[in-house]
Amino acid sequence: MKQVTIQTENIILIVLDYGAVIQKLLVKDKDGNYTNVVVGLDYPSAYPQDKKFMGACVGRYAGRISKGGFVIDKQNYPLHNVNGVHLHGGKTSFAQKTWKFEEVNNGPEPFVKLSYFSKHLEEGYPGNLKVVVTYKLSGNALVIDYQAITDRTTVINLTNHSYFKLDDTDSLAHYNLQLNCTHYTEATQDKLPTGQFVPVKGNTYDFLSERPIGNTRFDIPFAIHPKTNLAARVSSKKSGISMTVKTNQPALIVYTPPEFTGICFETQNFPDAPNQPSFPSALLRPNEKYRNISKYEFALI
Repeated sequence: MKQVTIQTENIILIVLDYGAVIQKLLVKDKDGNYTNVVVGLDYPSAYPQDKKFMGACVGRYAGRISKGGFVIDKQNYPLHNVNGVHLHGGKTSFAQKTWKFEEVNNGPEPFVKLSYFSKHLEEGYPGNLKVVVTYKLSGNALVIDYQAITDRTTVINLTNHSYFKLDDTDSLAHYNLQLNCTHYTEATQDKLPTGQFVPVKGNTYDFLSERPIGNTRFDIPFAIHPKTNLAARVSSKKSGISMTVKTNQPALIVYTPPEFTGICFETQNFPDAPNQPSFPSALLRPNEKYRNISKYEFALI
């Protein structure tokens, strides 16, 4: 397993080839000390046993797909599923694959580029798919840029699965959160979207105005306001660190696990988009390029 570190004056990023994992992301707190703002494991060798996708690239399709698969051009593609629900790309996700370090650049805006080649019908998905992810440090921000091409029509939905933790406490309750999301997806008991959207106004998930997270637990796909790329802002008064999330994607999955302290901001398409005509298309055809660009910008409050 290989590990690469890039850094600027304000940020240090450590990346693994296994799962294209972000192992550590160190930014300076209000006292000038480095704080690791992602939950990770101390040793790279521990990641193959991780079941929570910590810091990993999730694909070929992040999130859930219903009906045990999908149909493209009248052709049915069954996928690995549990009781009809396919999750995070199948039995062996991109998060469990060894990626290839393509380039490491230590210039003024350092970056590391990794690639993965997913063969036709790997995990049931059609098309030979070439994926490249670039992690770049720009100013006080981490920019994640996914690109992909295919030789036959397929579905794709990539995201990074980092759990953010802005201070050394064991609670998120005191974090201030603002979500630029007016609706979230209605879901079944299996957490599959029905295709309908529910307004956040006045309910548990109304974070249109900044407020403390409190006791709110998240496992929800939100619809990002379509007229802006701003998705979320979160901050901790204890560390003085704030983080703003911007993306070109339509959805933001916010997730807080019950087992440990951390919060995911997964920028992506909606879960089950291949089976939901009302959602943005997840299809990628030959001669097209998939692109998911997300920016996690840090500042002091």
